[in-house]
Amino acid sequence: MTRTENAKIAGTTFLVYIVAGIASMVVFGRATTGIGIEEKLAGIAQHPTAVGVVIVLGFVQCFAALVLGITLYAITREQDNDLAMLGLACRVGEGVIAGSSMTRIPALAWLATASGVSAPDAAATHVLGAYLLRGDVAVTAIFFAVGSTLFSYLFVRGRMIPMPLAWTGLVASVLLVIGLPLQAVGFLSGPITTIMWLPMLAFEVPLALWLIIKGVSTPLRAANS
Repeated sequence: MTRTENAKIAGTTFLVYIVAGIASMVVFGRATTGIGIEEKLAGIAQHPTAVGVVIVLGFVQCFAALVLGITLYAITREQDNDLAMLGLACRVGEGVIAGSSMTRIPALAWLATASGVSAPDAAATHVLGAYLLRGDVAVTAIFFAVGSTLFSYLFVRGRMIPMPLAWTGLVASVLLVIGLPLQAVGFLSGPITTIMWLPMLAFEVPLALWLIIKGVSTPLRAANS
């Protein structure tokens, strides 16, 4: 495919990825609006359709990550093939790890609806529910942040998109590369863990539209060769 075609596919996939991610959080949040573990599991049991929607949206995100890895690699490889390949590996890793972790949702649905001799006792249900509903930073998010940092850096070096937009992406990505591990080890918590994602949203939506409408310029290294 041409650079323009890859740019349009990447832009469209960015929008699909963002919509699927936000929709998944909203749907799952509505199904788990209770206060305690038991109330959250009861909510999941009462919303089987929502659980199915979350699973579908999760797989949409997984495949979107793979498509983004390939198309962004195709766009940036002429600037630095090694860094672009590492970015591709991170986005592919993100998609594969996210796909393998999707079993958490069916496990929650089973735990919420289990009955009879196959159902765990109340204590075990509480422990398993707490584990499956934990709010820990996903490993996939760190792979995403590193991949985004690499591709944003190549956008800056190659001057393939407007520089203010490219720098916004680089700064937003680096913030996540720093913040996500700190959140994982407990140094960051509360609203800041949500706020640190806002710069990324402010980058990816305009980037998606730019890629669809304007495409990308020839990488600076390729143009000078």
